[in-house]
Amino acid sequence: MIDVTMENFEADVIAASQTTPVLVDFWADWCGPCKSLGPVLEKLEADYQGRFKLVKINADTEQQLAGAFGVKSLPTCILLMGGRPVDGFMGALPEGKVREFLDKHLPSDNEVAAQADAQEAEQLINAGDAQAAIAKLQEALSLNTADDETRYNLVKLLISMGELEEAQAALAPKLTEIPLQLRFDALNYWLQALLFVSTDERAAWTFEQFDAAIAQNKRDFDTRLAKARVLIAAELFENAMDELLEIIMRDKAWNHDVARKTYVAILELMTPPKPKTDDAAFGKSAGGIELTGKAAVQEDPVLEMISRYRRKLSMVLN
Repeated sequence: MIDVTMENFEADVIAASQTTPVLVDFWADWCGPCKSLGPVLEKLEADYQGRFKLVKINADTEQQLAGAFGVKSLPTCILLMGGRPVDGFMGALPEGKVREFLDKHLPSDNEVAAQADAQEAEQLINAGDAQAAIAKLQEALSLNTADDETRYNLVKLLISMGELEEAQAALAPKLTEIPLQLRFDALNYWLQALLFVSTDERAAWTFEQFDAAIAQNKRDFDTRLAKARVLIAAELFENAMDELLEIIMRDKAWNHDVARKTYVAILELMTPPKPKTDDAAFGKSAGGIELTGKAAVQEDPVLEMISRYRRKLSMVLN
């Protein structure tokens, strides 16, 4: 249990909830029900062995925090996950009811273990040990097969390491889902490009050979697509989109719309992941509380490029 003020709110509530659910207990010295609920919450934090973190905020001394969360009466408990409030309750509930509330939201023991493996994998990636990271991600996925984030990271890492068969196997369950998630569809187009260059003889062509063939027939879409796939495999994504755009401009629907679909997949692959808390860049907590001065927003050259290519596609399609 941690006492939270404005000074440590961002670190001990918002940031902490990115990895472990945080239960915030708003209380006050004069509140009788708060005194009966407090020991119950502390007991449950110990019983749940790290599945959630308990923090306490004195609503009298931290009125800005209480106001930001819309606290109307005490005690009020709010559960945060991923930097955002997900549920809450008011009043001194008995232990059984609090357990019901927690069990509705908290991850299982397997999910907690899987999350720990995924976090360790991220550290291993940052340390440059991709093979150990793959093993950790595979372990995490075996513990929680429904974790799309872990599956996505695993497939992406397998593809980047050239382990294409394993990537195909890990990706396959997501490709049968309806609706198909765009990020998994994007991984599939990347994977198919790499499989193409490992099986098609045109993968050995120089770009000059591709250009010479295309110069003879501007509507040789099959050769244009082959060149785009070679460019994707080399991670020359802008050049690949330029080639795909030539197909789209001439025949939007060619080969079941494959050029547009591949183009969109590249944009998805290039788009950086969203920050865990969208307001962080603006000096606000997830609750919208002004904690620091607003940081200057600098234009990201990658995002600018992605925006430019989205506009190009939109102009061709409209």
